[in-house]
Amino acid sequence: MSQARIHGGDHASMRLFRNRAAGARGWVPRRAAGQLAAGLPVLPVLVLVAVLLVDLAGGTGAIWLPLLAAGPALAAATNGPRGVLCVGLLAAAMGAALGIAHGVPVHELAAVLSAVPAVAAASGLASALRGRRERVLAAVRSVAEAAQHALLQPVPETVGPFQVAVRYSAAAAEARIGGDLYALVPTPHGIRLIVGDVRGKGLPAVGTAALVLGVFREAAYDEPDLLSVVGRIERSLARNLGPDDFVTAVVAGHSGSGQLEIVNCGHTPPLLISASGEVRAVEADHPAPPLGLRALSGQAPRLQRLPFAVGEQLLLHTDGVTEARDHTRAFYPLAEGVARHVCDEPARTLTALHDELLAHVGGRLHDDAALLLLRKTADEPVRVPSWAPAL
Repeated sequence: MSQARIHGGDHASMRLFRNRAAGARGWVPRRAAGQLAAGLPVLPVLVLVAVLLVDLAGGTGAIWLPLLAAGPALAAATNGPRGVLCVGLLAAAMGAALGIAHGVPVHELAAVLSAVPAVAAASGLASALRGRRERVLAAVRSVAEAAQHALLQPVPETVGPFQVAVRYSAAAAEARIGGDLYALVPTPHGIRLIVGDVRGKGLPAVGTAALVLGVFREAAYDEPDLLSVVGRIERSLARNLGPDDFVTAVVAGHSGSGQLEIVNCGHTPPLLISASGEVRAVEADHPAPPLGLRALSGQAPRLQRLPFAVGEQLLLHTDGVTEARDHTRAFYPLAEGVARHVCDEPARTLTALHDELLAHVGGRLHDDAALLLLRKTADEPVRVPSWAPAL
């Protein structure tokens, strides 16, 4: 009985193996056909079908056959080399079938259809080169994103008694970083923040922005006085910038005394938003030159103090926002936009402002734009231990 069970099990195993083998033999062609069908782009195939229908309807012989080369040429713009090859084979097969159906002489049919493999080969090469460029571009974008995260570090939504929101858009969307800068640092001396704009564009502007942010993050934590923070940034830029380079910036702080401290160095004035929604620009009492130009002007920046109560908000921005123009060359009215969209959630306010700004310019900014909104929610001071690292 045990032997019979064993032999029966062996027969069952052999039957299962034969069934699987037969299934595999039938599955391989199905899989190949499925992969071939999956590699066919939809739009180029529709073009081939359209040529086929026109040829069948007109019955004009070989006149429409050269148009079959449009299939692989179009596939090169949307698919990889395998898709181009599939479309090329399909176009050649359709052309041969139509030529035979119309009784076209072999030498004429070969001359007409020779364009299809030639175009397919060139299109496959173009598709391979396009795919390589796309991979390089994806790698460059990933490096740019890493550089942006290192340069413009994320700002927390809540810092002590404040709610914070930031929106940043680079004019070069492919690069994702530009010459505008922002930072917020909780320190033992209170909250300190900066929004600035570097003269120029491209990599030199990004390097200058990185220099300013690095000095600011250290000085904001070390220096008890806001003017000393600005002085350290000025000295660093004087050593590292050229004679024609400069940075406009607003440096602000809140030490828990119920007042805002602002130093404006040639930058667009921030907007102070009252709890009732009234918006006014904070013009500098004593205008100061941009950072990096103090030695030329001889003017030193001065500290400006403002009361900052619970429910009030401060919006710092760059000139990429206020100088954005629509098709009639009209500037974007930032103060009016803030009055329309201000609410108790800074993130929602900036999202509405940013969307309206993009609609104003027609979808794409021509300059970097940064927005930083600070809202006070309580009277409690920010308490940061002296040993805690800056964000």
